[in-house]
Amino acid sequence: MILIKNIKIYSPKYIGKKDILLSGGKITCIDECIDFQSKNLKIIDGTGKILIPGFIDQHVHITGGGGEGSFKTRVPEIMLSKLTKAGITTVIGILGTDGTTRSVENLIAKTKGLKEEGISAYAHTGSYEYPSITITGSVKRDIIFIDEIIGVKIALSDHRSSSISTQELARLASDARAAGMIGGKAGIVVVHMGDGELGFNKINELIKISEVPIKTIRPTHINRNRKLFNEAIDFAMRGGIIDLTCGMHEELSPRRAIKEAMKVGVPVENMTVSSDGYGSWSRYDEFGNLVKIGVSSVNAIYEEFKAMVLEEKMDLELALKFVTSNIAKAVNLYPKKGTICSDADGDVILLEEETLIINTVIANGKIMVENGEAVILGTYE
Repeated sequence: MILIKNIKIYSPKYIGKKDILLSGGKITCIDECIDFQSKNLKIIDGTGKILIPGFIDQHVHITGGGGEGSFKTRVPEIMLSKLTKAGITTVIGILGTDGTTRSVENLIAKTKGLKEEGISAYAHTGSYEYPSITITGSVKRDIIFIDEIIGVKIALSDHRSSSISTQELARLASDARAAGMIGGKAGIVVVHMGDGELGFNKINELIKISEVPIKTIRPTHINRNRKLFNEAIDFAMRGGIIDLTCGMHEELSPRRAIKEAMKVGVPVENMTVSSDGYGSWSRYDEFGNLVKIGVSSVNAIYEEFKAMVLEEKMDLELALKFVTSNIAKAVNLYPKKGTICSDADGDVILLEEETLIINTVIANGKIMVENGEAVILGTYE
């Protein structure tokens, strides 16, 4: 059990300076003053700190991405402390370009491993390619029967995709939607958006020709160029949820893109931020030849949140939504995740009030990071 005393709590909404008790992996009590004694109780003084929900990163290549520059460019698997030191207490794993040397089986094994090591982890079946790679032979069965799987991944408007047709995309989205309803999950289609000229064309056609709710389709990397971002704003204004990627485009960094989108009326709850961590970022010339390749950091989601508040002067309550509650609601995990309230999972971060430096990270009621250092490491760290 952990009792944190005298700390300012953001749920993301500021709820005041209070005491908070975590027990059995959950938040069990929030009150003005909690007087509780137990030999198994750890007491943390929250003076000078703020408490926020643990970050949710919904786009991480937990088994490693890359591979577009031959076998030597395959990114290795992520280790637990890379996530926890970035404040990530819930992660959603995905595959990317490579659905051949990478597999959904390996992705789910890694997801289960991270859960065993102490954080919450979920995944999407599929990869860039179509027909989607799966475990059971069916996207629908994967989502319904495999606990960790909450949706499916696909790619559009990218030379690395399978050039899926609008009809095929509609069928995929319908299957994901139905599976989510049956399995009690999000049942979403995460769409990697590339730099191609087609942009949102197939998504817009899908919405016109099918009965699939617009929120089933989740385009990501939408801030990679101006044209795509403008199309994404239109999509979000119609009720769609868009995901902005950290470190993709300085002019359209999530913090700047969000402010721009809000000015034209995009609802706050229709925007989320993710890191694309452990995926490879790549640059291609006009002929599709690889020019440069690197690896994205999961720490980017924390750095982006901090920049929203300290550089862009965004209200802390607002900035938190894009990396906590908005995501939890979008993937059907709220209020178990993404908020500070009684009976929510014990996922919290203690930040230094002035600098927003991470001091302590608690996942499922267990201290993972203390005084900025990982105290629980992954099995092979």
